Amino acid sequence: MIKSWMVIGGVAFLVALAANLITPSDRKWFKRLQRPRWLTFEAAIPVIWTVIFICGAWSAYIVWENDPRSTKTWLIMGLYLLLEIVTIAYTPVMFRLRSLKAGTILGGIGFIIGILLTFVVLTISGWAALLLVPYLLWSPIGTYTTWQMMSLNPEEV
Repeated sequence: MIKSWMVIGGVAFLVALAANLITPSDRKWFKRLQRPRWLTFEAAIPVIWTVIFICGAWSAYIVWENDPRSTKTWLIMGLYLLLEIVTIAYTPVMFRLRSLKAGTILGGIGFIIGILLTFVVLTISGWAALLLVPYLLWSPIGTYTTWQMMSLNPEEV
């Protein structure tokens, strides 16, 4: 029998694969952009996001196991999925459009969805809500960084 954590983890992994829908020219465009001087941790960003997505999947698992298959739980799972899709869309959309503004907007939308999801989840499980805190802490940092890059690269807004 397939366990719920396997399905949740599998869906999260499949959605995360969409972040790879970028071309070498997309990467080249992004690499040439100027970054804020304080951005010294760029190499750690993929690891940070991996931890955040694991925490999000674990949070979803806790919520699912609390009331499996109920309409309310399915709707919350949809909110988790929406959050991941918006978060993952940041890179391919920004790269494809060559627009830091698009990345900033997606980052802001993700943060708002993350806050909404956290408050909904808090009514079900404090642990599940706590596992969303890394997203709530990191997402604004990424969004702010992209916003700062807009002023350093005004031709790429």
